[in-house]
Amino acid sequence: MTDTATQIAETIAANDVVLYMKGTKEMPQCGFSSRVAGVLNYMGVDFKDVNVLADADLRQGIKDFSDWPTVPQLYVKGEFVGGCDIVTEMTLSGELDTLFDTKGVAYDKDAANKIREANG
Repeated sequence: MTDTATQIAETIAANDVVLYMKGTKEMPQCGFSSRVAGVLNYMGVDFKDVNVLADADLRQGIKDFSDWPTVPQLYVKGEFVGGCDIVTEMTLSGELDTLFDTKGVAYDKDAANKIREANG
């Protein structure tokens, strides 16, 4: 495993929810990263944000690690969930709630329902 892959694996193992994104949860640098961070923030999920723009090795390394070509990438309890489209779809279908429930991740169920109502 490369140093970058080791770093990624350690970060994912050390945090229940990790979002590899462009920018930070306070200052997203792309619309897709902003959307996923916004959903997690709105739902009150405690997550670790990792800015891939700060490190070129990490930016490529996370794509190699997951074998997924784009950022953002969401990990929950060590499991790769997906990118913006998948997270959006899972949020609207209720699958994200189920995943958080199954994995024991705290979130605001009312907020999750509000997202669905607003997009229903």
